[in-house]
Amino acid sequence: MDRSKKRIARIMSALMRQYPDARVRLAFNKPWELLVATILSAQCTDDRVNMVTPGLFGRYPSVESFASAGLEQIEQEIRSTGFFRNKAKAIRGSADMICRQFGGKVPDTMEELLKLPGVARKTANVVLSNAFAKSEGITVDTHVIRLAGRLGLTSHDDAVGIEKDLMQIVPRDKWRIFPHLLLFHGRAICTARKPKCDICPINKLCPSAFKA
Repeated sequence: MDRSKKRIARIMSALMRQYPDARVRLAFNKPWELLVATILSAQCTDDRVNMVTPGLFGRYPSVESFASAGLEQIEQEIRSTGFFRNKAKAIRGSADMICRQFGGKVPDTMEELLKLPGVARKTANVVLSNAFAKSEGITVDTHVIRLAGRLGLTSHDDAVGIEKDLMQIVPRDKWRIFPHLLLFHGRAICTARKPKCDICPINKLCPSAFKA
């Protein structure tokens, strides 16, 4: 397994040329909106979340309004995203804690974000990276898990282990863009069921190419 920094640099260079507009796909205007959108994105597509959030934020325009809303009200607004009861509890619980402990502002450190209900490391990384431009880790979603394995960039199959492996070989100044590149590539070419290895710009760098 070639996990050299030289190889990862070549992979990233090719993907950055292929996807110059790679960025977070969740629509948001402020950190709280991204936090909510990221919670909603669990087991749900970004497109579906982006359909739900305009109405949701129109009805509850502030952290305080979410904290004071009834759970059933929030549930009805987010029902189409799936697992809506757990998501509603996480959103309202986070809003309440942010109001009580963080002065109504979303915290901007990993340690503090992980205190919020329903917020694990993946969600915290998304918020820190995209709302605060901070690189405290690498977001590991289903696309990153799949592609990191196929590309031989990790010896693990769990998100925590994969993140640790990637943080060792991806330059820190690229931690924010790296998961977006893999996400865009995973959607366009390195799909779950049938990767399009014949047109992949990094097939010569991939140990799994043409084996699918």
